[in-house]
Amino acid sequence: MTERWPDIPYESWKDSCATLHLWTQIVGKYRLARTPWVNHSWHATFYITSSGLTTSPIPAGDRSAQFDFDFVDHRLIGTLDDGSREVFTLPPMTVAEFYNRFLTMTDKLGVRTRIHGSPNEVADPIPFEKDTSHGSYDAEAVNRFWRALGQMDRVLKDFRTSFLGKVSPVHLFWGSFDLAVTRFSGRAAPLQPRICWRCTHAGTASRPLSSGKA
Repeated sequence: MTERWPDIPYESWKDSCATLHLWTQIVGKYRLARTPWVNHSWHATFYITSSGLTTSPIPAGDRSAQFDFDFVDHRLIGTLDDGSREVFTLPPMTVAEFYNRFLTMTDKLGVRTRIHGSPNEVADPIPFEKDTSHGSYDAEAVNRFWRALGQMDRVLKDFRTSFLGKVSPVHLFWGSFDLAVTRFSGRAAPLQPRICWRCTHAGTASRPLSSGKA
């Protein structure tokens, strides 16, 4: 019988963890580039599925694209809402190779998008196209990690259900590589300056932004 709460000691899979983290950042940045902004960056996250992780549907012109990490058969699957489909397997490979394969997949699907080419929230980031130092992929350890995420997803969904205030989905942030759910107290947040992100200087154009105002 499959272990319901699999053991995932970090030392034994840390290299595969680092590689997988960077792979998810590449796919996550595609979703980030294509998806309309939602507060708290909820538009950019992944969701747990019965076989791995999904971006959920991503706007791609007049179509929708979706990318799924399958940690049972160890594949990345790209699909469009017109039935188009591309797949590549996930053996050990460098981040640079994964990046090139992913770009080729989006080319074949006709939904290529320019993304930011370096990772976030990691020490000493290496541009994806140049990263040949991360290339481990222990399929069995990754499968254990995904099964643990599935159990955590179930628990966090149950935990949030009795809360009547604003609550986030249960989702995986690919930047910090953590599963999260957020509950909001409803208390007013401190006033913050409004920053015009289109301006070249932070702090330009400003009126106070109070809690609850767009």
